[in-house]
Amino acid sequence: MTSLRTEGLTKSFGGVPAVHDATVELREGRINGLIGPNGSGKTTFFNLVTGMIRPDSGLVLYRGRDLTRHAPHRIAHAGIGRTFQLCRVFPRLTVLENMLVAVRRTRLRELLAGLHDRGEAERARHWLRRMGIEHLEHAEARDLSYGQQKLLELAAVLMAEPDLVLLDEPAGGVNPALIDRIVTLVRELNAEGRTFLVVEHNMDMVMGMCDHVIVFDRGAPIAAGPPSAIKEDPRVLEAYLGV
Repeated sequence: MTSLRTEGLTKSFGGVPAVHDATVELREGRINGLIGPNGSGKTTFFNLVTGMIRPDSGLVLYRGRDLTRHAPHRIAHAGIGRTFQLCRVFPRLTVLENMLVAVRRTRLRELLAGLHDRGEAERARHWLRRMGIEHLEHAEARDLSYGQQKLLELAAVLMAEPDLVLLDEPAGGVNPALIDRIVTLVRELNAEGRTFLVVEHNMDMVMGMCDHVIVFDRGAPIAAGPPSAIKEDPRVLEAYLGV
């Protein structure tokens, strides 16, 4: 079953194409990797899929539903969650408050007054335990290490129970032990039924974790397939690896 499909997705900035005629298909239940040189359109593609920017042309279809021009919150409610290349947390809120704000069922004023739904708080603690940072629930997010902030961001995304999760450079700026932890979490969550699309420059991580890899160059997909095939594809070697 197809989870996400884009058809001819195109976006230019100042006349310069960032994504051009991108047709991509993700199958349900896979861990998909998205790789390519810097400037090849990977993050712009994420932004188009999640409604952060609108395409000049093309379609974004999720489980057959057209989400092309929907607002980000409507896309999130449809079942697509994402993290960002530069981690986004509320630095002066506690870890638990960050989790509760993520579901937007508790107003910020109520949250700061200590008023929140017990069920939501317990669900937040569940995800914090899954990330291994439950002991930090009362710490302000700004006091966490960058790697811990990345885990918090992922936990907050999971509060909305997305079926498709887009991760933008989850290994960027974190230590090898945490990379291993992230890989384990992605595999566990995938085994529980979630589909992933991961933008990452760490090739060892991508090739070891992903079932399916898509390669972008100059804003368009040039290859797609299992890691073993991608490693040997001459178009990838030329465009991405420079050989």
